[in-house]
Amino acid sequence: MIIDSHVHFWKYDKKRDSWITDNMKILKQDYLPAHLVPVMKRNEVDGCVAVQVDQSELETHFMVELAKTHHEIKGVVGWIDLQNKNIEERLQYFSQYKIIKGWRHIAQSEPDDFLLRENFQRGIRALASYGFTYDILIYHNQLKPALSFVSGFPEQKFVVDHCAKPDIGNKKIEEWKKLMTEMARYPNVYCKLSGLFTETKWKDWSARDFYPYFDVVFEAFGKNRLLFGSDWPVILLSGIYVQWKSLLEKYMENFSEEDRLKIFGENAIKFYKL
Repeated sequence: MIIDSHVHFWKYDKKRDSWITDNMKILKQDYLPAHLVPVMKRNEVDGCVAVQVDQSELETHFMVELAKTHHEIKGVVGWIDLQNKNIEERLQYFSQYKIIKGWRHIAQSEPDDFLLRENFQRGIRALASYGFTYDILIYHNQLKPALSFVSGFPEQKFVVDHCAKPDIGNKKIEEWKKLMTEMARYPNVYCKLSGLFTETKWKDWSARDFYPYFDVVFEAFGKNRLLFGSDWPVILLSGIYVQWKSLLEKYMENFSEEDRLKIFGENAIKFYKL
C-alpha cells in the first residue's frame, strides 16, 4: 500500500487562512478530498494522512468528518492546545476518534524556545498513554532547540516534517546536515520526505538541487524511518504531485523493492499505526 503521509484539506477562508499571502494565489481556494483523490489514483497512491493547518479543535473535527466519508484518509494529525492545563481531559475526549493518530503545532511560527516551554512539554508528556504521535514542524534554524526537546522524550514517537525545511534555495546544507544527523540518532524520531519543493526557488529548480539533501536524510535516518509525503496542495506553489513522487522514485531507482515499499507506505503505516 502506498501512503502519502502529509496532505492538507481546507475550505478557504480569507481571515482564518491569512498565512496564504498574495503570492500564493493558487492556494486561495477550497482543497478537499474530492480534489485530491483523482490525483492520488493517477499516481497509484492508496491512502493519505491528513495534517492540520489551522490551530483549532474545529480543524481536528473537520478532518475527522472528512475521513468518515473518504476512506482514502487513513489517519488524521490534528491540533489540540498542548499548553492547556486541561490537556488530559481533551486528549481523553479525542481518543474516542480512532482515526486521530497524532498532533501537530505550527512551531515554525513560534519563538525558538517554544518546544522547550514547560507548559508545552507537559502536553507532550500526556501523549504517551494514548499512543499519540507528534509532528515537529520547524525551520532548519530551529533544529538546536528541537534536539533538546526530543532528548527529553525518549519514548515519544516524533516525526520531523519536511526534513526541517532546509535552505535549498541558497544551497545551505552544512549546519542543517550536522543537526539532522544528530536528530536521527534518536531512534524514536522519523522524518518526512515532503515539502521540499517550496524550500527552493518556486518552479525554478532541478532534480539535482534536492539530491544532496536526500543523501543526508537517507544516510542519517536509514530506510526504516523515512516517510514519503507530498505536502499537497502547498506543493502546487512550486510543482505538481507527479513531479515530486517521480523525483523520489528516480532517486531510489537502485533501492530494493523492499526498501521502496517501506518509504512509500510501510513506514507511515508503522509510525501512525494506520
